[in-house]
Amino acid sequence: MDPPARLNAAAARMRPFTRAVLRATEGCDVVVGRVRYRHRGWNGSRADAARDALRALDSLEELVSTVPVVLVGHSMGGRAALAAAGHDLVTGVVGLAPWCPPQEPVEQLRGRRVVLLHSDRDRMTDPRGSVAMAARARDAGADACAVLLTGGDHAMLRRARTWHALATGSVTALLGMNPFPDAVGQAFLSAAGGRTRPVPRV
Repeated sequence: MDPPARLNAAAARMRPFTRAVLRATEGCDVVVGRVRYRHRGWNGSRADAARDALRALDSLEELVSTVPVVLVGHSMGGRAALAAAGHDLVTGVVGLAPWCPPQEPVEQLRGRRVVLLHSDRDRMTDPRGSVAMAARARDAGADACAVLLTGGDHAMLRRARTWHALATGSVTALLGMNPFPDAVGQAFLSAAGGRTRPVPRV
């Protein structure tokens, strides 16, 4: 229940992604913000990280009324983004090595577009969880796909340029600014073809 340290590795790792999205959307009517968690962990049924994401979305709605929002989150932040996707403002989610437990709800993803990016060698969160989450989200009415990065890691330090390019390109595509990166576009096509097709790797 302690607050997270103001300086922590997880938050620091997301700064390059924030900068990349800011560069890609410069001159457009796009605002980029970050959610600060009030508590360190998920904390069981409290789902504190998701509650904080929803609180931020409510505050945004009070400020600007209706705007399309794309959520981006890494690891527990990815779980929080997926959990908060049922908010009226949310149109899309980009999960980076998200924590996707087997029985995680997916109904809130109906009508949303979801991109899950995961290293095939991640030892902190299971890449198979992202693949299964995308499939269950599609069954619930989401347009969802998963892409596996070969030889990456959970911290997204190996193949960092690829992580940044796929994440940023997916965000701007979900905002309608450009087509999806090739690997993500192929993943959506593969997902539309059914579960028997292999998950795209890049």
